[in-house]
Amino acid sequence: MGPDTMLDESDSPQIHGQDGTGLPPQNAGAVPAEAERPPRKSRARRWLLSFLMLAGLGAGSVWWFETHGTPPVKHHVAVPEPAVNVSVGEVKRGDMPVALDALGTVTSLATITLRPQVSGRITEVGFKEGQYVKAGDFLIQIDPRPYQAALDQASGQLARDEALLGVARLDQKRYETLLKQDSIARQQVDTQRSLVHQDEAIVRADKAAVETAKLNLEYSRIVSPVDGRIGLRIVDPGNFVQPSNANGLVIVTQTKPISVIFPLPQDTIPQFIGKLRAGEKLPVLAYNRSGNKLLATGELSNADNQVDTTTGTLRLRARFENKDEALYPNQFVNVKLIVDKLHDVAIAPASAIQLGAVGHYVYVANDNGTVSVRPVTVGPAEGQKVAILEGLSAGEKVVVDGADRLRDGARYSVVQPSKPGKPVADASGGGGAAGQSSRQD
Repeated sequence: MGPDTMLDESDSPQIHGQDGTGLPPQNAGAVPAEAERPPRKSRARRWLLSFLMLAGLGAGSVWWFETHGTPPVKHHVAVPEPAVNVSVGEVKRGDMPVALDALGTVTSLATITLRPQVSGRITEVGFKEGQYVKAGDFLIQIDPRPYQAALDQASGQLARDEALLGVARLDQKRYETLLKQDSIARQQVDTQRSLVHQDEAIVRADKAAVETAKLNLEYSRIVSPVDGRIGLRIVDPGNFVQPSNANGLVIVTQTKPISVIFPLPQDTIPQFIGKLRAGEKLPVLAYNRSGNKLLATGELSNADNQVDTTTGTLRLRARFENKDEALYPNQFVNVKLIVDKLHDVAIAPASAIQLGAVGHYVYVANDNGTVSVRPVTVGPAEGQKVAILEGLSAGEKVVVDGADRLRDGARYSVVQPSKPGKPVADASGGGGAAGQSSRQD
């Protein structure tokens, strides 16, 4: 061997056993811990490979998006609001009465409860329930025989006493003649004169008895004191009646003419009291409880002489001819007292008036198919019409139905009036004949 290949014993690797025998130890097959750990270069290589893969994936994504482009951006286009279905009415010019409204009670000018003034049995009833009678018409007959007999008796007594009076007067004349001849004493003449006065008094009493008997006989036949309508019958033939009967025999109520009594606040007195005292006839209209039907037209007749301090109102009476008897006693009616009239003013449907923070306003239907808010000054109203003092002109159209879905500048569509028996188009303008509408350009 050469020197280069020669190894020193100390440099040559030798495996010695722990026991010094030169044999491998029993655990010679075990790998040292340093041999299990991977080399540092291998871990760095894996980290580099992962980084390159991520970088490649990112570059590929960028390339794909650049190649295929970004998705288009959707631009939202404003869609016009749908037109609101409404009904419109036209503003007109005309006269509008100024009225004071009140709740009144129909009151008969004469309501009479007929009570018997003599006692007796009812023999005949000469009316039907609800019949209209005139003054003097026969109603009830009480048995007249006792009163006829009393009349005959009183008449007989009167005739007897009148005969005695006649005899006494003849004797008085004879005695006065004899007294002039000085044939009898003056005392006898004076006595006869007193007897004549006594008989005259008796005759006057008999005449009064006859009148009383005639009156009782007349009371047994009951007639209507006024023109009016008979109520329900209280007694029947055969009933015994007497003056103490509380319910009476029959009630007659005058219905033509008739009156209505109604109160008005004391603050309104200056509007009518001057015209009433001057003799001016102020019209009064009576409507039913709903206020949609005119029952009768009359005029103000008079006012009470003082204000009711508990209510602060003044009671008024209006007179109605009531030829058709549309007003019924004790009926409640709505009253309108016409105190003035506005001439040639703008008149709009009452349903078009809206009330908001700015006061009264309306939606005006413009010719371009939109609506605009218009403040108005409201005047007196009558039924479904109201006077517009400021804000509207004749010929303009206002929304009368569907205003709750509108705003200033909103589009509208006019709903055609529905025919009887067909439904009205709804606000959405649904299909069908009833849902068709026409837009006003």
